[in-house]
Amino acid sequence: MKAEDVVFDEKGLVPAIVQDARSKTVLTLAYMNEEALKKTMETGETVFYSRSRQELWHKGRTSGNTQKVEHMTYDCDQDAILVQVIPAGPACHTGTYSCFKEPLPASKEDRYSIVTELQEVLAERKAELPEGSYTSEMFQAGVDRIAKKIGEEAGEVIIAAKNDDREELALESADLLFHLLMLLTDRNVPLDDALRVLEKRHRS
Repeated sequence: MKAEDVVFDEKGLVPAIVQDARSKTVLTLAYMNEEALKKTMETGETVFYSRSRQELWHKGRTSGNTQKVEHMTYDCDQDAILVQVIPAGPACHTGTYSCFKEPLPASKEDRYSIVTELQEVLAERKAELPEGSYTSEMFQAGVDRIAKKIGEEAGEVIIAAKNDDREELALESADLLFHLLMLLTDRNVPLDDALRVLEKRHRS
């Protein structure tokens, strides 16, 4: 994407929708002028234009809650930008993971919606690290602790399968999937990347 291809409004601004590249959660809606867009592309971190202060705003410059840009694209009219990022902390000035805190209910027909919800929760926990949270504790402990837990859960899945215990197998499989999602979130790897690999293998 080239900055000169973007269509700015009469005030010289373009809306920038910021999305977590891992969970696909929309984090915030901000604005960029041409200079902010170019600096974002140069630095690899989000830089916005503050309409209230009328100045550039490097996200996380003072708070440390920066956003590493993974991918940027514009819409069909080239007058809106989608910025996919890996956030290093909360996106909202209130200290929350996302500025959008009232999710619409997922379709009841989508039996896999829980996976999307879990991705969002895990990304939120990693960004906010609330006290007393098991996932916060695991993220703070690091990849070795999470990987060890996956090994333990995989062993429990095998035992349940060999014991022909259907209920226990379902329970242990759920634990394994949860900790796998946690590991992917910790390593900044979207589940979509793994799904694309499966799709590519299936289609080939």
